Amino acid sequence: MPTLSTRAWRVVQSCIEPTIPFLPFIMPLLLMPLAAGWWLRAAAPAQFAQYHDDLLSAYLIYIVVVRLALLDLMLFYVSRKHRSMHLDLLHIVLLYLEITAITLLFFALLYDLFGVFDLFRYNGAAAAQQMQAMQGHSLRVALYISMELFTTLGLGEWIPQTLNAMLAAGIEALLGFIQGGVFFAVLIYAHQNNGKSREKTA
Repeated sequence: MPTLSTRAWRVVQSCIEPTIPFLPFIMPLLLMPLAAGWWLRAAAPAQFAQYHDDLLSAYLIYIVVVRLALLDLMLFYVSRKHRSMHLDLLHIVLLYLEITAITLLFFALLYDLFGVFDLFRYNGAAAAQQMQAMQGHSLRVALYISMELFTTLGLGEWIPQTLNAMLAAGIEALLGFIQGGVFFAVLIYAHQNNGKSREKTA
C-alpha cells in the first residue's frame, strides 16, 4: 500500500505532468505582470512614484519564485523519463533557451520600466557625451545591462545607483549562475540515464 507521501507525490505529478508540453507557450505569459506596471506608470504616475521601491521589490520576488519553479519543472521533466533521452534533451535545450530569453527580456523591461538611467549610472569614458547619445535608447541599454548581468560578466562601466538596483543586479546574476548549473546537471543526468538504458538493451 503506497504511503501518504507517495500518494501526495503522485497527485503533484498528475497535476504538473500535463502542463509540461505547453510550457513553451505558457512562458511568455510570465512577462504579463510587467504590463500592470506600465499601465500604472501611465495612468497614475503619482502612485507609481510613491510605491516605486515596493513595486520593484515585488517584481524581483515574483521573478525569483517563477524562475526557481521553472527550473524545478525542467528537472522534473528529465527525471521522469526512462526512455531514450535524445528528443527530451532537445526539448530541455529549447526550454532552457526560452527561459533564458524571457529572463533577459523580463529584467530589461523591468529596468526600463523603473528608469534604467535612474537605476544605473554610466561610468565609462566621456560619460556625459555617451549618456546624451544613449538617452533615447533606454530599452537597448537595459537589454545590454541585463545580458551582462545574467551571463555574470559584470556591469563594467555601469554602476547601480540605488539599493534596489543593487538587489536587482545581484538577483539577475544569481539566477544566471543557478540556471547554468542546473542546465549542466540536466545534461549530466541525461547522459548517465542514456548510458544506463543502453546497458539494459545490450
